Amino acid sequence: MIIEHFKNRDPLPVYRRFQDRGRLTPEGLRYVSSWVDEKLERCFQLMEAEDRRHLDEWVGNWNDLVEFEVYAVVSSKEAAERISSLL
Repeated sequence: MIIEHFKNRDPLPVYRRFQDRGRLTPEGLRYVSSWVDEKLERCFQLMEAEDRRHLDEWVGNWNDLVEFEVYAVVSSKEAAERISSLL
């Protein structure tokens, strides 16, 4: 899960680049879905990658316009399976 904070709270440069160049995802990184807060200051993206280097490459394509928080997440189902023996 990625939380993008648009620098200067300005989404326009991000959306311009996206319009001109696309998502800029390298091979091996898959975009799943995204949501933007109502103030248009942050974007929450779900991405999938087998190798963290692909995600780091993508972040490098955007870090002049966005500050990133990156969290490794698992599905709720997988979390329940991991904890089931403790219940």
